[in-house]
Amino acid sequence: MNDDRQERVEACNRRLKELLLRYMDRPELRPSAVDGLVLVRREESNSMERCFEKPLASVVIQGCKQSTIGTRKYILHENQCLVSGVDMPSISNVVHPGAEKPFLSVFVYLDRNILTDLISEMEAEQRPAFQADEGVSVADVEPEFFEAMLRLVELLDRPNQIAVRTPIIMRELHYLLLVGPQGSTLQSLYTHGTQDSHIVQAIAIMKQNIASPLRMDTLARQLSMSISSLHRHFKNITGFSPLQYHKQLRLYEAQRLMLVENERASNAALAVGYESVTQFNREYKRMFGEPPHRDIMLRRSYSW
Repeated sequence: MNDDRQERVEACNRRLKELLLRYMDRPELRPSAVDGLVLVRREESNSMERCFEKPLASVVIQGCKQSTIGTRKYILHENQCLVSGVDMPSISNVVHPGAEKPFLSVFVYLDRNILTDLISEMEAEQRPAFQADEGVSVADVEPEFFEAMLRLVELLDRPNQIAVRTPIIMRELHYLLLVGPQGSTLQSLYTHGTQDSHIVQAIAIMKQNIASPLRMDTLARQLSMSISSLHRHFKNITGFSPLQYHKQLRLYEAQRLMLVENERASNAALAVGYESVTQFNREYKRMFGEPPHRDIMLRRSYSW
C-alpha cells in the first residue's frame, strides 16, 4: 500500500476510534440505529464468545482478535478486514485489551440480494477470476472500503439522514468488497450457477427446514449435485460436513430460543427437531460446555 493510501487508512482509523469511544463508554456489542451496523468494545482477555454468525464484513479498529470460524483459525489485527460469506459458527476472544486501550471493531452484515444483484450488473472485466475457496477471508482493509464504513458510522450523528443514506452506503460497501482483494470469495459464493453458490443454497434450505432430518440424497437432488460433490464443496466452504453443520445449526438455534425467547430446554429441543431431550442435553453440553439451563443462566449473567 503506497503512502497516500496508508495515510487514508490511518485517518479513518483515528476518526473511528474517536467515534466508537464516544458512542460506547463501557464494554458492549451494540447493534446501532443504522440497520446492519454493529459496534464492538471489549476490555477483558480470555472472554470467549460463541455464536452462529451471519455473513458479515468486520474491521478491527484497535487491538487484536483471535477467531475460529467453522474449523479454521484467524487472527485479526488493527486495520484488517474479515469477510465471511456464509452463516458460520464462530468462537472468538480478544487479545490483551484493557480499560485504557479497549478492543474496538465495527462490522456490517452482508445482504445476499445486494451481492447477487451487483454481480449480475458488473461488467466482465470487473469480475476477478475466482475458484472454489473457503467461505472466509482476511486482508488489510482497503482505504475506499474504510472510508465508506466511516461514512456509515458517522450517520449515527445524523439520525435524520439514516433512512436515505444507509441503503446507498451499504450498496457501495458491498460493491467495494466484490471488486476488492476479498472479492473472489464473495463472487464464487454469489455468482449464479457456481458450485459454491449451491452451498449457499444448501445452507438456506437447512435453515428453512431446521427441524427436519437432513437427507443428503434429497438435498443433493434439490441442488442438482452428486452427494460426493455436495459433501466436498460444503466442507471446503464451511470446514464441516453437511451433517456436522446441520447439528451445530440446530444447537445454536435452540440456544437462541432459550436465551432470546425464554423457551424451556425441552421445547427448544423439539422446535429444532430433537425427538429425545436427553440426546439434546448431551449434545448441547458437548458443544457449549454446560447443560442447557446452566449455560443460559451463565450467559444472562454476563456483563460487558
